[in-house]
Amino acid sequence: MTGRGGMLPDEFAPGPVNWNELGPGQAAEQWCTLDAWVTWLRRAYGISTLEIPPFWHRHDELVWELSALHQHWLACYGDGASLSAPLQWHRDFREARQRLREWVSACGTAATSDRPTLVPTWPGDQNDGVDAGPDRILTDRDEDFRATVNADVAYRDAVLAATVTTLDEDGA
Repeated sequence: MTGRGGMLPDEFAPGPVNWNELGPGQAAEQWCTLDAWVTWLRRAYGISTLEIPPFWHRHDELVWELSALHQHWLACYGDGASLSAPLQWHRDFREARQRLREWVSACGTAATSDRPTLVPTWPGDQNDGVDAGPDRILTDRDEDFRATVNADVAYRDAVLAATVTTLDEDGA
């Protein structure tokens, strides 16, 4: 991706990204593409860390919002878009910025520290081991991004391997 938004391979043509359905390779590519676009967006528009914090990648709600905004941007600025599509994107961007502020306020991420998003437990829920604890001080955003992506891809690899093993056992 170039500094102005760049062109994407055909497999990343505008369309909804369902992060729950991506394979390991697809996820790695989407993460990197989204990160480059978010970097461009925050610089191009002077976005505050109250709307897009450095550790946005650690929070699903921010990933989903920014991913949707990115795909919308691709559709509105891509070949074949109507001449008024960029205006629509800016109207929707204004609304998305409000949602981003709300997400950031609720999730507890800041310019140099982060904690997991607090998820209320319902009666009967199993504790998934996520303890919010104190805020973590983070000093290297790029290193943290790489570690987060690597962990996500490893998780997807493990799920895929387990699925293949189950299919092999069922088919044997």
